[in-house]
Parts: sequence; C-alpha cells; structure tokens
Amino acid sequence: MTLNHLQLSTWVCCAALTIAWSSLNAQSLEKPEISCTDQGCIGTYVGPEFLNGLDVAHQFSNTMSAAVGDKLKELFDNKLYSKVDFEGIKMTTTGMGSGNVKYHLDIPFIQVSERCDAYTSFDHCGGWNHTPAIASRKKQLSSALLKGEQLDISELKTTPEGLEEYWIQWKNRSKQKECVKE
Repeated sequence: MTLNHLQLSTWVCCAALTIAWSSLNAQSLEKPEISCTDQGCIGTYVGPEFLNGLDVAHQFSNTMSAAVGDKLKELFDNKLYSKVDFEGIKMTTTGMGSGNVKYHLDIPFIQVSERCDAYTSFDHCGGWNHTPAIASRKKQLSSALLKGEQLDISELKTTPEGLEEYWIQWKNRSKQKECVKE
C-alpha cells in the first residue's frame, strides 16, 4: 500500500464516519464530545452500538485517533514536542450488548525535549470481542513511515466488556521529514 492509498483509505474511512455521524445527528443524537489540551485528549461516545449495520460505537476510536493526531501535530508546530503515554491510556465501556453503549477514552501525552523524539501521527487497531488484526494494520501503515523508523505500538488494551485496542503512533512523513535516519 502506498502513501496515496493510505491517504485515500483514511479519507474513505473518515467519509464513512462523517456519513454515520450525519445519520446519527439526523436521529437527534449528538456527536461525541472530545476535548484536547497540551496534556492529552479525553472523549466519550454515548449512543447505539450499531446504526444501519455500521459499528458506530467502535468508530469512536477512529474519531479519537484523528483528534489525537491533530493535537500532536499542533503541539509539534508550537514546539511542545509530545507523544502519547501508552501506559496512561484509560478505556472504559458500559452497556455493550444492550443496544446503547458508553465508550470513554482518556489518552494522555508526555512531553519530550527533542523534536525527533516526538510523534505526530496516531491510529488504532481493534474491535469488540475479536482479536485485533495488528499484523495487517502494521503492514498497511508501513508505507507511512519515515526511512529507518518503526511504529510505536501499545500493549493490547482491553475493557471488561470485550473492547480490544492496540494504539499506534509514529512520526508523520511530512511533519517530521527532518527526522529521517540514514
């Protein structure tokens, strides 16, 4: 997969999510609240697990990943070099199987002193009650890496109700191109 394919697949994913949220809003349900500061991002999705066959509850991981990536880029531009503190991530879910769920995420940041120690891209790999396809996701993201870099991947995080996520961060190719290792 090339970077253009990755960008296209990200666009398609985000377009599908926008349609899903538009459909939710049409049913008088609100978009999840996400708040980001220099210390991290916190957000909660409350609503149906599925809507028109779409796993809208788990799509909140996509929404949060995009917000975290945007905030990491903003911090980088402001010379507040940061990365996600994987150990500090908190995930909670309630109501799975009831039709309506509450999915809460708290994703903290750690500040680092050097710009090339920071990360400016963030994603996830997971799902409800199934083993995440991390090998496939690593392969998909490999074309987004700077030469000589590897993905930084969290340990598997699991909620008691069965949501499983790997969280992934890396140096953004355009934002951190000066960090290429020879």
